[in-house]
Amino acid sequence: MTDYVLERDRKLPVISHYDIIVVGAGIAGAAAALAASRHNKKVLLIERMYAIGGLATLGLITVYLPLCDGTGRQVCFGLNDEFLKLAISRGYEDKYPDTWLPRPTDEHGGQRFEVGYNAHVFAVLLEQELLKAGCTVLYGTFAAAVIKKDDLIDSIIIENKDGRQAIKTQAVIDATGDADICAIAGAKTAIFPDGNPLAAWFYETSEGKTKRKMLGAADILSANPFAESPRQIESKRYSGLDAAEVSEMTIASHKASLDEFFKNGNVSQTHSLTALAAIPQLRKTRRLVGNYEMNASLQHEYMCDSIGLIGDWRKAGPVYELPFGSLFSDAVPNLASAGRCISVSDDMWDITRVIPPSVVTGQAAGTAFSLCSDLRTLDVGILQNTLHDDGVVIHEREL
Repeated sequence: MTDYVLERDRKLPVISHYDIIVVGAGIAGAAAALAASRHNKKVLLIERMYAIGGLATLGLITVYLPLCDGTGRQVCFGLNDEFLKLAISRGYEDKYPDTWLPRPTDEHGGQRFEVGYNAHVFAVLLEQELLKAGCTVLYGTFAAAVIKKDDLIDSIIIENKDGRQAIKTQAVIDATGDADICAIAGAKTAIFPDGNPLAAWFYETSEGKTKRKMLGAADILSANPFAESPRQIESKRYSGLDAAEVSEMTIASHKASLDEFFKNGNVSQTHSLTALAAIPQLRKTRRLVGNYEMNASLQHEYMCDSIGLIGDWRKAGPVYELPFGSLFSDAVPNLASAGRCISVSDDMWDITRVIPPSVVTGQAAGTAFSLCSDLRTLDVGILQNTLHDDGVVIHEREL
């Protein structure tokens, strides 16, 4: 039998009001906050850690996966162009396609339009871009609850060093990666049934060279001949939605990283464990069940409510138009999801969870709420025109 304690009701101070609150400062959250801020909205970006970028920086998953379809056509544009170039604006680590920037050519020889970047440099550059656009960034902060009026979110309850407080808002973007806000706001969600394999990516400096070491977390290996294939660590799977389990996973990741590092000797002036992942390297946990569920069979399909294009990072050929209906549910119409927790089928989830789709959906969500705080009433044509003006290619026939 479970014991309970009764928490005393509290009056919470309302510390501010924002047009849009973005919860989670991973790549999707950064794109959403930047897009909305550039459209002159008052935006708050909430992040529990102390850097921008999520798995792409703190998680050391430092591969900006393809902006192309693998046959020589770039398909992801808009903020994806900007973010990729920003990531390597002060140098790059690997995979730099010299002849492909700013646009791939037919002479790609199978190479994908992707790059390897430095996580820490990218994180700070993203932070600077957000501040330049007027976005407020609040680190060390959890979104603990929501207050709703009818179907709409009225306030986000946060917890940080200042205690428990409320912030009023007109719209919320869930970029947590785990659909945390969707779940607590009462939107329908779904859990990935197969769980996540253990991942332990880290950086090692040895003999004057710093290299990313990739251990684990690749269920479907890429058909790209240039891609690295992470070595599996163990057979256990993790849901990513249980605190004790995620702690166990993190501890196992630390041990696997250290064991691998010590294979090349102990610590010395020429052998250093340069960077260890600061957050769990989870891929698919929980997602929104939105107005539309995108699936992987819809290659090259015209979507009348498309908000941008993506390819398949695992293989050449597919192009998808991402539908606006995958970003929200009428159940909570001033809440949108972005990144790896949008509404997609299980077979599509592995395609949309990575950086380029996260930027596409983040930019679309931030832009949508810059136009209207009730997504049920938003004119999708106006959203598409606004995204197009911001450099996004909406339909495949425009390529």
